[in-house]
Order: sequence, then C-alpha cells, then structure tokens
Amino acid sequence: MTAMQIEEIQQFLPHRYPFLLVDRVLDIDLENDKITGLKNLSMNEQFFQGHFPTKPIMPGVLIVEAMAQLAGILALKRRGLTLESGYLFYLAGIDNTRFKKPVYPGDQLHMHAHLFQERSDINKFECEAKVDGETVCTTEIMVAGSHT
Repeated sequence: MTAMQIEEIQQFLPHRYPFLLVDRVLDIDLENDKITGLKNLSMNEQFFQGHFPTKPIMPGVLIVEAMAQLAGILALKRRGLTLESGYLFYLAGIDNTRFKKPVYPGDQLHMHAHLFQERSDINKFECEAKVDGETVCTTEIMVAGSHT
C-alpha cells in the first residue's frame, strides 16, 4: 500500500489548479497494476458555477479526465518515472463509457484504475468512479506515453 499526498502527485502530473483532478492517491498496487485515488468536490469548483447554476453537477468529461489523470500516475509509477524524466502520458482514447449517477458538490469521488493491456507506450485501463460506494461512471481509458 502506497499513498500519495498532493505534493507527490504533482511530481507525476503536469496539471495544476483548476485542472488537477486528483487530490490524493489512496493506494498503488504495482504488483497487480492497480491504483485508487480520490477527488473531493466542493461548491467552490469552477465548473459548478456554470454546470448547472440551479442544480450543480460535475461534468461527465471531468469525471473521465480525473480517472485518466489517475491512470497516468500509475503508468509513470510503473516505469519509475516522474515529470522530471521528461516523459508524459496523454489521454489517447476512451471506450465503453457509462454514466450511472450524477456527482454533486460535497461528494467524494473515489476512483479506481486497473491496467489490463500494455503495448510499448500505450496503456489501457479499466476505470470506475464511485460516490458513497455506488458506481457513478465506468470507462476504458487509453493513455499514450511520449517524451516531452
């Protein structure tokens, strides 16, 4: 079990506020190619101001982006790389995405990613996001690695 606080997360992701969507990594299991993380959602998130003003919900594309960022951390960590290495993983594709429930201010988005296929610099992950133990989104995410 390996947890990561925000300072360490920023060593793996180039994103910064307001686009850094992983607040904490709860567990990294390199032996089984799995990672678990979370995003705390407050009403102060910029996207809630316009999506939607009378009934704020987290945009689905940002839920997927948060899981892609989490998968990118695992992809780098598996290779023993950080941002300083000059290598990044970019979101390259999503498949079979399903949104089950909305995500609201005050929710804690628990995200899980499992690497199920690796070919050279392409990694594919099965991902799931939950709130209060209930699935809110499932997707398959592909990330592609590249030197910056």
